[in-house]
Amino acid sequence: MSPRAKAKTVRILALESSCDESAAAVLDSADGLLAHELFSQVELHRIYGGVVPELASRDHVHKLLPLVRSALSAAGTEPRDLAGVAYTAGPGLIGALLTGAALARSLAYAWGVPALGVHHLEGHLLAPLLEDEPPPFPHVALLVSGGHTMLIEVQGIGRYQRLGESRDDAAGEAFDKTAKLLGLPYPGGPELARMADAAKGGTFTFPRPMLDRPGLEFSFSGLKTAVLHAVRGQQTLTEGLRADVAHAVQEAIVETLVAKSLRALEQTGLDDLVVSGGVSANRTLRARLAEVVSKRGGRVYYPRIEFCTDNAAMIAVAGLARLKAGQHDGLAIKARAQWPLESLPQL
Repeated sequence: MSPRAKAKTVRILALESSCDESAAAVLDSADGLLAHELFSQVELHRIYGGVVPELASRDHVHKLLPLVRSALSAAGTEPRDLAGVAYTAGPGLIGALLTGAALARSLAYAWGVPALGVHHLEGHLLAPLLEDEPPPFPHVALLVSGGHTMLIEVQGIGRYQRLGESRDDAAGEAFDKTAKLLGLPYPGGPELARMADAAKGGTFTFPRPMLDRPGLEFSFSGLKTAVLHAVRGQQTLTEGLRADVAHAVQEAIVETLVAKSLRALEQTGLDDLVVSGGVSANRTLRARLAEVVSKRGGRVYYPRIEFCTDNAAMIAVAGLARLKAGQHDGLAIKARAQWPLESLPQL
């Protein structure tokens, strides 16, 4: 029997509860992703126009355990089959994190297996490893969501160098706040992108933040202010004007992200780019990045659309890699609202 055949497979359960998605997944080192379950709280928070932390925490309490049961059943997995339980330990909303952390740590203790707190952003960075053609190391990663916009040089798991990030608002937040200003329902980013498709364009031009200076930092607060003044300056905001605002905002954000990503590839001398986080699902961003990166002889890698936003499958990928390397936590329940990515141990 070959050494590969003798290798022991490792199967884990993973939980995600950093914000307003409750999720559970089962991942096997040999058979891949066996199950993933997700419940979105969008309808719960929509009437408030954004996530209400206390409501998010309460809903996780109700939804997580049924999702765990469903994921284990779908994966044909019993607790005795598991080698560990991974969970999102941060960064995120502290109450939401604690609900998932407490459940995961309790299940691991009851089942007699290790528990491991996973960095939420590392989960996003490693989500493309679930695909049939995973990205090679090293590469540059653009992590772009409602809470984060950053460029990272990724040499391997745990080997991350932050190249630049937003000094204020994230790109996803700029999308969402503009959508709210235009009267679009929460979550606004996808709604704004759909409205932009109907635009004739040319009515508005918004600034491309920090493109006129060197470096890889981002800033989107000024863009939000420019949009606010433009909208308030209209006597009547017709449907056509709303679409034009949406189009102009999308163009400003996408052009900024593309230009900075290309600059990061040139600075590092790398060719391949990983794009993850909720905004990575934007079709205009994908098309523009594919064009510029292919001209360099590189390739852009993404998670599948369902894994662009928060999910437990990405937590399972990071957790499985670290559990196989011998990492696990003690009995303490760990949750961190802030957690520097660079503090993670290298594998």
